[in-house]
Amino acid sequence: MIGLLKRIFTWWHQSTIGTGFTLWKAKARLVGEDFEGNRYFEEGGEGSFPEGGKRRWVVYHGHAEGSRVPPEWHGWLHHIWDEPPTVNPPEVKKFEKPHLPNMTGTPLAYRPHGSISVASRPQPEQKDYEAWSPDAL
Repeated sequence: MIGLLKRIFTWWHQSTIGTGFTLWKAKARLVGEDFEGNRYFEEGGEGSFPEGGKRRWVVYHGHAEGSRVPPEWHGWLHHIWDEPPTVNPPEVKKFEKPHLPNMTGTPLAYRPHGSISVASRPQPEQKDYEAWSPDAL
């Protein structure tokens, strides 16, 4: 019963019943899945956009966070590329790093040295310069 209520009222853990109904009504077809388990759909039949374009959706696997969509799928979702990455994968350059979602607010968030959120004792102040004083002339 709790699972059904979560499917009806919460959208941040998985797709709701409303999303499932919208995909069914649009005759959406599954286009692909990324390495995180997010699934990507495209509207079936005639496109509903004025130019004939088709709507595209992502159904998140787990927490719904926009930064979890990899760049290649982001380009497809926003009609930058016509073909999904499953059909025409982008060329990976040797300097590119793997995609990471936004880690802000998680234990894996970046915390620079000296941040108040770092659980270490404060380091003694180091003077690596001599302050200017107008009286020193």
